[in-house]
Amino acid sequence: MPRRPAPGASVGAGALLQLLRDGTPRTRSELSAITGLARSTVTGRVDALLASGLIAPTGETASTGGRPPATFAFNPAARIVLGADLGATHARLAVTDLAGNVLAAATADLDIALGPKAVLDWTVEHGLALLTEAGRPVGDLLGVGIGLPGPVEHDTGRAVNPPIMPGWDGFDVPSYVRERIPVPVMVDNDVNIMALGEHFTAWREHEHLLFIKAATGIGCGIIVGGQVYRGAQGAAGDMGHIRVAGADDVHCRCGNTGCLEAVASGAAIAKRLTDQGIRAGGSLDVVELARSGSVPALRLVRQAGRDIGEVLAGAVNFFNPSIIVIGGSLALAGDHLIAGVREVIYQRSLPLATRHLRIAAARTGEGSGAIGAGVMVIEHALDPARLDASTDFKTNG
Repeated sequence: MPRRPAPGASVGAGALLQLLRDGTPRTRSELSAITGLARSTVTGRVDALLASGLIAPTGETASTGGRPPATFAFNPAARIVLGADLGATHARLAVTDLAGNVLAAATADLDIALGPKAVLDWTVEHGLALLTEAGRPVGDLLGVGIGLPGPVEHDTGRAVNPPIMPGWDGFDVPSYVRERIPVPVMVDNDVNIMALGEHFTAWREHEHLLFIKAATGIGCGIIVGGQVYRGAQGAAGDMGHIRVAGADDVHCRCGNTGCLEAVASGAAIAKRLTDQGIRAGGSLDVVELARSGSVPALRLVRQAGRDIGEVLAGAVNFFNPSIIVIGGSLALAGDHLIAGVREVIYQRSLPLATRHLRIAAARTGEGSGAIGAGVMVIEHALDPARLDASTDFKTNG
């Protein structure tokens, strides 16, 4: 149920749209009752939303006498977004409507080390092809969202000292893409967009969520009050470089020793298996070995879960999430990784913090990043304050 705005709160057209985004048709009278606005004020704002196409008539309710009142609902087909999840060696694209429904998608092998121009040119070319496949013109595009496999300064959309992305440091991704597709472009790191996609698609009832990506590296996306928490410079959630007790002799690519990523990532497990004479080139090989019943692989995956749980136990006490979602390629190894995480968290975290805590596997799958990149654009564009400040709604707010 939508909440009645607090007394004195501004309720412009943007706030009315938020009430209607749940898809439930409502009349002007119902919107007036929920918001406390005068019927004439609601009518003006509804008319502005109708003109924008963001809401649409849905019919009439049963009449109690006189003309039946018209109802209105959010129109997710009004615009579309393009989301791109660019990983170390893959690219996933999705065109979605404003409700996150996928209209067209594509996946390909693509090496991020080819550099920003080559990778972004591919993204633009195949993104435009997806618009054609979805039967939508570029004019319907609300914006483009992009996830990158490294640290990103979210305000500028530039990667900052990314360890596996030669040539990307400081590159102006939004400007480069806008020259080819003249719409707003937003950029974030891949774990944040995966957290957004997973939360939006599968766990919207949880306002405080930690999403853990356990793959070649390890990262965490933080959802607070239903929104991504990025920190002061966008570095929040970089749990892969938190020290694990007893691992001081393990060197990490960041230059430090004992980092969680150097101990518990798919790459780290693959190296340990290789050292034992078991061939494993990366995370997917580890997953395949674990699924086939390899005892050494299962043992190392379970221990990786414990190591991740060791770091998360402090985060649970500090942040008190309602759910921890485990995703990434290592999570495909079955219950062993999550079992290790649970084992340590419930042992080391405070009872109050874990009383209602849920620890679950990701549900959205490989498409979460591309969907989340689109959701990032949607939430930014449909923010009530931003909508009310736009030309279309300024005189109606």
